[in-house]
Amino acid sequence: MSNPSQFRNLAIIAHVDHGKTTLVDQLLKAGGTYRENQEVQERAMDSMDLEREKGITIKAKNTSIHWNDYTINIVDTPGHADFGAEVERVMKMVDGVILVVDAYEGPQAQTRFVLRKALQEGLLPIVVINKIDRPHADPLKVRDQVLELLMDLDATEEQFEAPFVYGSARDGYFMDSPEGEPPVDCTPLLRRIVQHIPAPRGADPEQPFRMLISNIDWDDYVGRVAVGRITEGRVQKGDTLYLHRADGSVVPGKVTKLFEYSGLQNTESAVGEAGNIVGLAGFEGVDIGETFTAEAEGEPLPFVDIEPPTVQMEFSINDGPLGGRDGKNVTSRVIRDRLMREMRTNISIKVEDTDLAGVFRVAARGTMQIAILVEQMRRENYEVLVSRPKVITRKIDGVTCEPFETVYIEVPDDCVNGTVRILGNRRGLLESMDANGNGRTYIQATIPTRGLIGFEFELVNLTSGHGIFSHLFKEYAPYAGEIVTRQTSTLVSMENGVASPYALQAMEERGPLFISPGDEVYVGMIVGENPKPIDIPVNPTREKHLTNHRSANKNISIALTPPRIFTLERAIEYIEADELVEATPHFIRLRKRILDATERKRAGYALQNEK
Repeated sequence: MSNPSQFRNLAIIAHVDHGKTTLVDQLLKAGGTYRENQEVQERAMDSMDLEREKGITIKAKNTSIHWNDYTINIVDTPGHADFGAEVERVMKMVDGVILVVDAYEGPQAQTRFVLRKALQEGLLPIVVINKIDRPHADPLKVRDQVLELLMDLDATEEQFEAPFVYGSARDGYFMDSPEGEPPVDCTPLLRRIVQHIPAPRGADPEQPFRMLISNIDWDDYVGRVAVGRITEGRVQKGDTLYLHRADGSVVPGKVTKLFEYSGLQNTESAVGEAGNIVGLAGFEGVDIGETFTAEAEGEPLPFVDIEPPTVQMEFSINDGPLGGRDGKNVTSRVIRDRLMREMRTNISIKVEDTDLAGVFRVAARGTMQIAILVEQMRRENYEVLVSRPKVITRKIDGVTCEPFETVYIEVPDDCVNGTVRILGNRRGLLESMDANGNGRTYIQATIPTRGLIGFEFELVNLTSGHGIFSHLFKEYAPYAGEIVTRQTSTLVSMENGVASPYALQAMEERGPLFISPGDEVYVGMIVGENPKPIDIPVNPTREKHLTNHRSANKNISIALTPPRIFTLERAIEYIEADELVEATPHFIRLRKRILDATERKRAGYALQNEK
């Protein structure tokens, strides 16, 4: 029988791109996950294709390593605020955190967000100052910044006394001091983990079994797997457990399989001990936040409060002329089933049916989270139409309130005026501005969540890609007034067919194009941008009429400017309320909600008369 004192459960938290997942790679290596001659896979914990492509962690995942008779369970968490619910729920599984901070950038917005969650749960941190080999890295200055952050977040005396480790996750070494002994390996960090992360709190193997479900996994053979830390007791395959549901009901069931997480895989286990993180199969309707107990009258464990969604979008069937050509999953039933399945494993997403057939309302913490869901559905052969994001408003004391965010921006000094202008246009209020002396300025502001839709792309264009920004939910406050995020209108196709070079050459004079010669177009599809505030109908399929006076040597090839290619995120934030994004496995198209121009005008007049 394992002793609970031999377990160490910890989460790795950080701002986006500060090196969490690379650090896990090194711990896996140090724990003997890889054979001597085995190729080490970079960012092994980022198992989703989207995570590898975007360089971010989306889903919290757990693994474990064995070092000096200790089992160290590690949970790799997302750093992006849109996936904050993933961070919040794993805090119930662990007893400490490793906070990873870049030795050049220092603590960033999401560093504050994830650390605050950990400190509120009473978890003890170990601080890793990573990337000390970066040019202009200043680990001692960053150490002071982290200590200031701990004070700001009301850390207890024990939390404030967090040990610091310095190193480079990429190169696989850590030290107790930046001027310490020549770096060798991960041993200093592993030693700190065993010394400073406490053994599982309250883990009593003699008590009846209890476990809070903090995550849901999937196994091709047994289906849903409930993942959590065993708070008390022990469990083995064949045991009867009682599932305490969110609605207060208690459902009995039998454990058909028991998993432990080790290295890069989960392995079947005979028994689960108090303090360990395990997966249990055999309970089909199990959900995150519910509790397993050994007895029907057992006391369920409390679950962490999840911050509510702040934005929502509509998902609907693709009813356009090209609908059903690219994807296989196109009916409202399969789309609804997929969205409901997502809600079961992603507790920060809420899905509702609407009054309209085939239209579903999806709410989440941010537009990026919904864009990730749409991208996953595209890769699973779904076709779907999605609307522009809308913020979720609330009535507080009879006043309509909307969500506001604190936004943290770093830009080159010569872009400060333009950035402040963008913030002003989006109803942002400047809170502080600080030049760091290296040609860059830090700006902090409060802005309505509505004002952040499309903000990143405007900032990237203004700063030629050198601007960095992150944001955190702040509060609900009174509605800030109208925000105009797009100053332009569109070129809308008035014909079905294939785009011709001749027609596109003439259209280029009106504005940037979104399509290339040979692309299929249809009535109501958005094919370009008009700099003036009025939509213009165009015919992208028109061919030049040939005459017998033209000869082959007079046929000059047409040179067109490359079209503007939209990523899914950019498309979702670009469209206006009367437009939709058509997302299929191989295409992202922009279109009007109402395809027919006459019906569109009629609807526009009706809207004006209502006002």
